[in-house]
Amino acid sequence: MFTTQNKETKETKKFPSDLEIARQARLVPMQEVASGMGIGPHLLEPYGENVAKVKLGAIDELADRPRAKYVVVSAITPTPLGEGKTTTTVGLGQAFSHLGKKATVAVRQPSMGPTFGIKGGAAGGGYSQVVPMETLNLHLTGDMHAVTAAHNLLSAMVDNHIHQGGEPRLDPRDVRWRRVMDVNDRSLRNIVSGLGARGDGVPNQSGFDITAASEVMAVLALADSLGDLRQRLGRIVVANDVDGYPVTAEDIKAAGAMAVILREALKPNLMQTLENTPVLVHAGPFGNIAHGNSSIVADRVGARAGDYLITEAGFGADMGAERFFNIKSRASGIAPDAAVLVATVRALKVHSGRHKVAAGKPLPPELLEENPDDVYAGADNLRKQISNIKLHGVSPVVAINAFPTDHASEHAAIREISEEMGVRVAVSEHFTEGGKGATELAEAVAEAAEEPSGFALLYPDSASLREKIETIASEVYGASGVDYSPLAAGQLDSYESSGYGNLPVCIAKTHLSISSDPTLLGAPKGWTLPVREARLSAGAGFVYPICGEMRTMPGLSATPAAENIDLDENGEVVGLS
Repeated sequence: MFTTQNKETKETKKFPSDLEIARQARLVPMQEVASGMGIGPHLLEPYGENVAKVKLGAIDELADRPRAKYVVVSAITPTPLGEGKTTTTVGLGQAFSHLGKKATVAVRQPSMGPTFGIKGGAAGGGYSQVVPMETLNLHLTGDMHAVTAAHNLLSAMVDNHIHQGGEPRLDPRDVRWRRVMDVNDRSLRNIVSGLGARGDGVPNQSGFDITAASEVMAVLALADSLGDLRQRLGRIVVANDVDGYPVTAEDIKAAGAMAVILREALKPNLMQTLENTPVLVHAGPFGNIAHGNSSIVADRVGARAGDYLITEAGFGADMGAERFFNIKSRASGIAPDAAVLVATVRALKVHSGRHKVAAGKPLPPELLEENPDDVYAGADNLRKQISNIKLHGVSPVVAINAFPTDHASEHAAIREISEEMGVRVAVSEHFTEGGKGATELAEAVAEAAEEPSGFALLYPDSASLREKIETIASEVYGASGVDYSPLAAGQLDSYESSGYGNLPVCIAKTHLSISSDPTLLGAPKGWTLPVREARLSAGAGFVYPICGEMRTMPGLSATPAAENIDLDENGEVVGLS
């Protein structure tokens, strides 16, 4: 809760919470939302009153319609608080209706781990939200649970295969398939399973990841059809056999049952914003070790459903947008027409190195003082992220996500920096004003999307895995070189000799810096990217080099959001944010 001031009357008032705003929404029937997209009721499967699954047949039925302008929303390197990409995505989608255009929004489904942890939900915020926000943040249509079940079925099949002595004979010391759950629980990061009597299985050191980090989630996001989903699941490598050769889910006869569990989950979920703009919510792959983008299936529906399709890529442009371009677009074949780069005053001030922020703690008072010099001091990060989008031949638009604590001089500084880089820039007040507050941004995006597209992948399939890593490291991150540990070097050689060298790479590193060191702010140069390990996601279709410590099972904070979430006397959810 914070206060706002009317620019004309100078009257101050408390700004309502996201949940209070969401409860006031006037929702329209889902058939009406779908109808505006050209989707008939025969293609919908209602889940209650305010959510529907879209049948995959919609892709073929809409195929002859004109393709929407395809816009990806990314950001500068964020602070631990995030800079409002989802809110901007939703606000931009709403803004096009104020210009007489039809837009569809496509976003990831939030994980309940962060929802009950520090981050909170991922429905957007203020007057730019996906609603009902409780439904979005809590279970939705059960896709997360289907991914959890399919993943853990494969875990059980792996353990049973070893226990029964099945062929091919797996090496129990070389099993790489863990278990998952959609809750933050640090105590499960590392476990020993199979203890007890002989009939309780083979003892094995393992652990749990959060469901969003599952390769099955990445498979769901990158599959373009039910048949493709089934094939990708079969390609998942779960272990090596006793001779050192990779063993897949297909080899142990688990992929078919996994596909059955995920059959309904492959259908994207349809919701709406506060202003009744259609939203496709589907899949939620982790943004660190996976590509961090919503599904190709949702985009294939949304790409024929209006004038614009607005989607979001996780973290900064060096991460989510780079993966959107080189992994998702490579797989989907849908080229983007424009990109939005979200920038905030507070993040650029942090990149000056003069301020620190921490999740769950109040902002330092000096960060909120008017100081455009601090914005200029942190501007190298904005410049580099603009360049990272231009590197792929896409026209960027800088969206200044306006906070009530910002100052006009600080917005002017961001505008000046952006214009010096030769890109469009707009102040967006979508959080406090909804779509109306983002019309300047929508106009700039519409202009950028009309420019001839020069979209190009950063590297060809034929490049070696090392060449792909080094291209991203030098051209996107600004590294002066790459250092491979002996373990990583051997793994990369092994993947190439096994026929996986044509896959793209998804570099796992911190999201708090363009570099691999979270303490290096701005746009650091003269550093070396350390690749300590390389892992294979053969089903998803990428190799992910690990550069730094990656947490795939988050923990809860001293005061997790779950402490404040409850039911009131009317059975309504309270405390959700």
